[in-house]
Amino acid sequence: MRNYLLLAMIVLTAALSTAGCSKKHDAATAENAPVAVVKGVSLETIKSVAVPEMLEVVGSVRARISAVVSTRIPGSINVLRVREGDRVHKGQLLAQLNAQENQANAAVATAAVDEARRGLDEALSRKKLADTTFARYQNLFKEQAVSPQEFDVKQTEKDMAAQGAARAVSRLKQAQEGAKAATTMSDYTRITAPISGVIASKQADLGASVFPGQPLMTIEDEGSYQLELALPENISNKVKPGSQLQVTLDSIGRSFPARIAEIVPTADPGSRTVIAKIALNQKGLKSGMFGRGAVNLGTTVNGITVPKNAVMDHGALSSVWTVGKENTARMRIVKVGRQTGDRVEILAGLSDGDRVIVSGVEKVTEGARVE
Repeated sequence: MRNYLLLAMIVLTAALSTAGCSKKHDAATAENAPVAVVKGVSLETIKSVAVPEMLEVVGSVRARISAVVSTRIPGSINVLRVREGDRVHKGQLLAQLNAQENQANAAVATAAVDEARRGLDEALSRKKLADTTFARYQNLFKEQAVSPQEFDVKQTEKDMAAQGAARAVSRLKQAQEGAKAATTMSDYTRITAPISGVIASKQADLGASVFPGQPLMTIEDEGSYQLELALPENISNKVKPGSQLQVTLDSIGRSFPARIAEIVPTADPGSRTVIAKIALNQKGLKSGMFGRGAVNLGTTVNGITVPKNAVMDHGALSSVWTVGKENTARMRIVKVGRQTGDRVEILAGLSDGDRVIVSGVEKVTEGARVE
């Protein structure tokens, strides 16, 4: 047993000696390895410059033209022809209500018009007979063939027939207006699109009971979107319609200059902000998208900027290649700010005098010698 333990210790000592030699050999190999040399890159020496002081505000993309479709009468939806995302044109049938009472009222009103029209025909016939009879009695009265009393009776009958015809005309007009109102109410069972656009949202489903004024769906015009930014009220006096700002829409990967088209004159008492509206004409926009705007406050601060091509993104981190006194490339983690044109503001990670590789960054490796 003792001999076995002694043999194991000898083997372990030999293994450790071999491992130590291997590590020393790897270190010596790394020290003697040739250093990579990078050529064809451009450097820029960092200097602090005056940059405009900006305030970044956030907002959402909204449709400039939209319509909330609602019903004017109660009923249940028995026809529903659209869903979210469908494109519709003005006047297109969207849904239909099952409102039997309104349809019955329309039928009653139509029958009332027919009855009033027959009543008018009857009144006109009586008036015609009364006019003819009166004309005959008028000639007989001139010839003194009838008494004055008989003549007065026929004249009264003529006047009464004229008044009856006038009342029949009024009843017909009343019935026609009533039928028009009933037909209009019956037409309210058909829900049509007030504008052309896309169905952005739908609040009612097939078979649902609805009431007057209840929203059914929202239609948005796809050709007119705007970014609504919430400006703090303490800077609202520094901006006005026509003021320029830098807009960023992360969802479509676009950043571009724009101008404020409209500022809502009232502030939100809850958030203490005012809404600034910026017209958009980019493709791929959807209502509700997140957007940012950099507002120029009219003052300047000292800052550091580098060309956009010098910044490398690694997920949530950003870095640049710096070159030290020995012309050795080192990766430097930086915190980036806003982008203005082709330059990016560096908030942290660089200082005056640092040399940064601004072109050919794809050639550089850590520790490489830059020539």
